[in-house]
Amino acid sequence: MAHTPSSPSAWQDLVWRLEAVAYDVFTFLFRLLPVDAASWLGGKLFRLIGPATKTHRVAAANLKLAFPEKDEAWHRRILGEQWESNGRTVAEFPNMDRLLPSTGRVEIVGGERLAEIAAGGRPVVFVSGHFSNWEIMPSAIVNAGVPCEITYRAANNPYVDKRIRDSRFRYGVRLFAPKGGDGAREMLEAMGRGVSVALMNDQKFNQGGVAAPFFGRPVMTAPGPTRLALRFDAVLQPMTVERTKGARFRAVVHEPIVLAQTGDRTADIAEGVRRITALIEQQVRRRPGEWFWVHRRWPNEAYDELAAGEA
Repeated sequence: MAHTPSSPSAWQDLVWRLEAVAYDVFTFLFRLLPVDAASWLGGKLFRLIGPATKTHRVAAANLKLAFPEKDEAWHRRILGEQWESNGRTVAEFPNMDRLLPSTGRVEIVGGERLAEIAAGGRPVVFVSGHFSNWEIMPSAIVNAGVPCEITYRAANNPYVDKRIRDSRFRYGVRLFAPKGGDGAREMLEAMGRGVSVALMNDQKFNQGGVAAPFFGRPVMTAPGPTRLALRFDAVLQPMTVERTKGARFRAVVHEPIVLAQTGDRTADIAEGVRRITALIEQQVRRRPGEWFWVHRRWPNEAYDELAAGEA
């Protein structure tokens, strides 16, 4: 009889506990360091280790799909930059309570818009992508006093997952809506209470996804944010995060995306997904070294065509 996550085998539980101990050691060591030193070390380690992993091939393929016109030297440079960005983000996570806007390490562009949302009482649907240290976005939202449900993908290891949630609690993120059916219900309930929600909308979503052009190719994208906005007659509120220098950031609150209600719900959802994806692409083009290139964003056929062309 298969064990469920709520009833793991003794061996699985032991593995999870050992992983949690390793996570605790990592967190302890990186919290001992000054924030800038921890960020720098994480970036250097990932620049060294990342190219030796299988994931490096995924990132390299993604760059070729998105920027086929760029030469090999450019691709190598961006691959190095994205590994450093990912490493810095990982090393900064244990220190996120030291990276709040109130610390002076985060510049907010469009902060008046966040203040307007906080004071207005009408919920919005925040949307973003995995740019730079994407944890800066929820910290900026809650620091501005916006009641908001922040979605996250629960870790497979329940002990590590609890530590991640506790860490987020330290920098103000206290509301969690795990992705999936239960999460969708929680977000509907939140919006019904006038609470905003925040979601990442830049990763592959096959089952129930909506196709939208991304670097000239259709990609399947989650329609959830657009559906929520349409259902509650709310705006989509894009935000992006940029690294300015070291462990310092700029959180940009963009102009809201106001969705049309034409009566054709399928078309309205497709248009919302298209506009979000276009904004994600625009930001990736502006700062390619800060996006999460290690995710297989395009359909399998695109990777097959790329491999056939290189054979």
